Amino acid sequence: MSNQAISNSIRTRIKVTGIVQGVGFRPYVYRHATELALQGSVLNNQQGVTIELQGPEGVVAQFIDILRTTPPPLARVDAIDITPLTFDPNDNQFTIIQSEGEGDAVVAVSADKSTCQDCLDDMQDTTNRHYQYPFTNCTNCGPRYTLIKALPYDRKHTSMSGFEMCADCAKSYQDPLDRRYHAQPVSCPACGPHVSFCKADGQVISEREDALEQTLQSLLEGKIIAIKGLGGFHLVCDATNESAVAELRSRKQRPAKPLAVMAADMSMAQKLVQGSEFEWQLLSSKERPITLMQKQDQPTIELAASVAPGIDKLGIFLPYTPLHHLLLTKLQRPIVATSANRSGEPIITEKRDIILHLGRVVDGILDHNRAIINGCDDSVVQSVRDEIQIMRMARGYAPLSLHTKEALPNKIIAVGAQQKNSIAFGFNNNLFLSPHIGDLFSIEAETYFDATLATFKRLYDFTPDVIVSDKHPDYAPTQWANNYHLQHQSCQWQQVQHHYAHVLSVMAVNQSTENVLGFSFDGTGLGDDGTLWGGEALLANTQGFERLCHLMPFKLIGGEQAIKDPRRLLLATLFERYSLEQVLGLPIPSIQHMPKLLVSNLHKLWSTGSGCTSTSSMGRLFDAVACALGLIEKTQFEGQAGMLIEGAANQLSPDECDALHFTLARANKVWDTAGLMAQIVDSISNQPLTQLRVNQIADAFMRCLGDAVCEFAQLHHQYKVVLTGGVFQNRFLSEYCLAKLESLNITVLPRQQIPINDGGIALGQLWFGIHQSKF
Repeated sequence: MSNQAISNSIRTRIKVTGIVQGVGFRPYVYRHATELALQGSVLNNQQGVTIELQGPEGVVAQFIDILRTTPPPLARVDAIDITPLTFDPNDNQFTIIQSEGEGDAVVAVSADKSTCQDCLDDMQDTTNRHYQYPFTNCTNCGPRYTLIKALPYDRKHTSMSGFEMCADCAKSYQDPLDRRYHAQPVSCPACGPHVSFCKADGQVISEREDALEQTLQSLLEGKIIAIKGLGGFHLVCDATNESAVAELRSRKQRPAKPLAVMAADMSMAQKLVQGSEFEWQLLSSKERPITLMQKQDQPTIELAASVAPGIDKLGIFLPYTPLHHLLLTKLQRPIVATSANRSGEPIITEKRDIILHLGRVVDGILDHNRAIINGCDDSVVQSVRDEIQIMRMARGYAPLSLHTKEALPNKIIAVGAQQKNSIAFGFNNNLFLSPHIGDLFSIEAETYFDATLATFKRLYDFTPDVIVSDKHPDYAPTQWANNYHLQHQSCQWQQVQHHYAHVLSVMAVNQSTENVLGFSFDGTGLGDDGTLWGGEALLANTQGFERLCHLMPFKLIGGEQAIKDPRRLLLATLFERYSLEQVLGLPIPSIQHMPKLLVSNLHKLWSTGSGCTSTSSMGRLFDAVACALGLIEKTQFEGQAGMLIEGAANQLSPDECDALHFTLARANKVWDTAGLMAQIVDSISNQPLTQLRVNQIADAFMRCLGDAVCEFAQLHHQYKVVLTGGVFQNRFLSEYCLAKLESLNITVLPRQQIPINDGGIALGQLWFGIHQSKF
């Protein structure tokens, strides 16, 4: 370099944080630096990626601009910190150097991504060593979170550490211009993991290609096979075989909840479902989520009737691993692929647990020997007005990392809700939300909760200064927080009301601290008055909330029993308005089918309050209305009533909509639930309850709720609106509210990045804890 060139040159250190490990960031830096003839180095450390760069000042600025504007496809740059250094005249090349492991870990762990097209092409190339190899991957795709043990993200810190690379894989791994450069899971048939087929008792009977062929043959014969994927096992059967699907339901004791279906490709999916261009983009995105889409009116592939009975939607997804691609390409028919677990428990990640817990459910097991370090279920999403709504945040999207504008004053853990649990961590400028953990009603689920906590504490060497939980004393996360606080007295323990945390979760995603009007509609949650809430309008900020309005409370007759028996919920709402004799005379099929003595006894419980709990839950109101319409008498899975009501309303043609109009009146901060139920009863009484009438009442009911939301929002138009809680997963209700609020020029805070059900609660708790810590 000439003296003049040196005089115009600078040296600088660039620290990049965000999702920058395991995504091909270092080879990306190497390629651009060498193309621009810059000198220096790049390395991974626990803070992210550190680059030392020298060359002409204008060229260095050009490199930094490339870094900001066009990072690698799977990367996300949160911050770039630049420090001037002394020019080094002896540095005449650019190198990638060994990762460092010192310092506080802050790098965001990348989520697992579906197999990229380049790898699929390799798998079809008979001359390529990855031909039909079920574990093909590169820096642009494949496992990340599910195989990582520690940071920084290097092979020795993953479940691939026991697989020594062959010469060919090592060459790719060490070549900065190869797309498999430092792809930590890189392998091939000569050196990597392989599959094996086992009997239900675990006895291995075939391996490699023979194992795949045996799996295919078993599926064609109507067998149920447990197949190990990225983050756990699926229970799989032929989705077109009614006897196979019915047998799966019987063995898994899952009588009604819809089952997810995996299609071989987009062409097959289009024969099963229909949707907007945005929905097809969601389905085929690199995250490959289970996407809820409308069933085809006239499907050209006939699914088994018991896949999703009585529901107008289908949860569908595409192959996301090489193994799935190989199986589905050869099978050429859709498969049911449901999480391998016992009801309400976490997804199973090891063969021994399949044998122990599901040995009587499966006919065989397709296993492999790449260990799953961190279990991760499939994500579930839907489109709401052509925007993503995440219903279960897991594979592909999680862990979620958010970068905050201001550094956090403390290290904080939020332990989430009892159902659909996830946990959240906050420190420095980072917020992390874990993948979906599940419902914490079993020892296995609580063990998974503990394991997920341990994973994040291990990855980030994390000891909290503050713990935040729900207020319900019986929730497992609350009890964990209490126990931790007792053992670590210096750690603060804060508690947040459930529905307020729902609102805070959306505020967190938008980094909002000012007043919002939050509509928090769900099934349950302990209120500050000791009753169960769930139909709330809250004026909220990060310091607290005011309960502006709520549904008129009604009783859960028999307490928790009423949640499984919506007839009790229906009766409770009717007893608020009608006498026992009047209720017995109503032309409502579910009441007419009940013995009069049972109705009378339930009325006694209601009138005395014995064994009853008061609730203002919108979710329970949906249960009552679905029961009144004859759509349900026993709740078989969570959210069933909402699905059935939405499905009924969606059956109406445009000229059949708006045939009925209901009003949800409001007085003294209370929405009149009893008055709404009286209008529904009148509609049932005035005409025969035909399918058309059921559909029209369902339509009018949801529009009425949306009108009440929008009328109240208009009354408080100075505030931005938050729509949150599991009830707003009802696409009909959400889209109706969003469209009407838009027409009223009322701003609704976006909620695309997180679940608005209890899966997002931990992030709301975290947001509360952050802002309490500042005072």
